[in-house]
Amino acid sequence: MNEIIKGDKPRYELLDGLRGVAAVLVIWYHFFEGFATSPTDQMMNHGYLAVDFFFVLSGFVLGYAYDDRWSRGMTAGRFMLRRIIRLQPMVVLAVILGTLAFLLQGSVKWDGTAVPAGNVLLALLLGLFMIPVLPGMGAEVRGNGEMFPLNGPGWSLFFEYIGSVLYALVLHRLTVRSLKAVTLLSGCGLACCAMFNMSGAYHLGLGWTMADYGFAGGFFRLSFSFSAGLLLSRTFRPRRIRGAFWICSAAIALVLACPYVGGPEPSPLNAVYDLVCTLAIFPAIVYTGACGNTTDAFSTRTCEFLGRLSYPLYIIHYPVMYLFYAWVWADAVAHSFASVWPVCTALFGGIILMAWLAMKFYDIPVRRRLSKMVRQ
Repeated sequence: MNEIIKGDKPRYELLDGLRGVAAVLVIWYHFFEGFATSPTDQMMNHGYLAVDFFFVLSGFVLGYAYDDRWSRGMTAGRFMLRRIIRLQPMVVLAVILGTLAFLLQGSVKWDGTAVPAGNVLLALLLGLFMIPVLPGMGAEVRGNGEMFPLNGPGWSLFFEYIGSVLYALVLHRLTVRSLKAVTLLSGCGLACCAMFNMSGAYHLGLGWTMADYGFAGGFFRLSFSFSAGLLLSRTFRPRRIRGAFWICSAAIALVLACPYVGGPEPSPLNAVYDLVCTLAIFPAIVYTGACGNTTDAFSTRTCEFLGRLSYPLYIIHYPVMYLFYAWVWADAVAHSFASVWPVCTALFGGIILMAWLAMKFYDIPVRRRLSKMVRQ
C-alpha cells in the first residue's frame, strides 16, 4: 500500500512487484470469502496476512526513503502532506465507488434492512475523511461492524495513516536500540491479540472493526510490522540473491494460501502460524526482496506493472466484491466457487482494467496536480 519513493537512492523495483503479488492474492482471498461459512473453511485462509506484509513494506520503504531527510529540513507537516497526496486520491475514489455499489444493492444491510439516505451520506462523508465508524452507529450501513462499511479495506489505510503519523512524530527519532524495544513490545501485544482475542478463532484477521479487540488488534498489527520494517531498513546489509522475486512471490503465495491450521475447529496452532508468518517470515521476505534485483526484461516489466497497480488494485477492488457477494448469497445457483469460477475470472480481469484506468486517468494526474500546487 506504499510507493517506493523516487529520489537520490536506487529504486527497489522488486519490492514494488512483491506488493503487487500480495494485492492480487488479496483479491482472490476475497473471492473465496464469499463461500466461507467459518474462519476454518476459507480456500485461501490466510489472505488477511497480506496486510501485515504491506505494513512491513511500508516501514522499510519509508525508513529507506526518509530517514536521512529529517536532518536536511524535512518536517512532520511536509512528510504528512506527501503521504496524503500519495494515498488520499484513491481513498476518495474507492469510497465513491463503494457508495455506488451500496446504492446498486438497494441501500440495504446484509440482513435486508433498508438504510435511510442520511445514514448513507454520513457513511460517505466519514469514509472520505478516513473517520472510522463505530458499531451501532447509523453510518454502519452494512450491519456487520465494518470500520469503513462502504469500502472495507479502508481500515488498513486508516492504520497506515497512524503509522505515518507515528513515524513523523516519534519513530524516525528513535535509535536502533529503542526501535528494537518498540518492535519487541509490539510483538508481545500482537501475540496476545492472536491468542486471546474474543472471536475465539485464533487468528490475526483483526482491525477491520472497532468492536471487541478490533482496534487493539489492528494497532498491534501495524506497530509490530511497521516497526520491524523500519528496523530492517536501518540494519539492512544487502547480499546478492538471484531469483529473489520469484522466490519471494512463491513464499507469499504459499503463506497466504495455507489452510486453517489445526483442523476444522478453531485451534491455537493457527494463531501460532499467523505469528510465525508476521514476526519472522514477512520480514525475511522483505529482506530477501531487497537483496535481489530484476536481471531480465520480463521480470522487470512484471515488477513494474504489478507495482504500479498494487495500490489501486487493493483499495478499489472491494466495491466489486460487495456486488459479487450480494449475487452469490442471493442466487441458489451460485452456491459454490466451482460453479462461478468463470465469473470470478472475468471479474478479476475487470478489476485489473478498472485499477489501470483509475491509475492512468485519475490517480497519477491528480497526484501530479496536487504536488505542483504544493510546490507553488
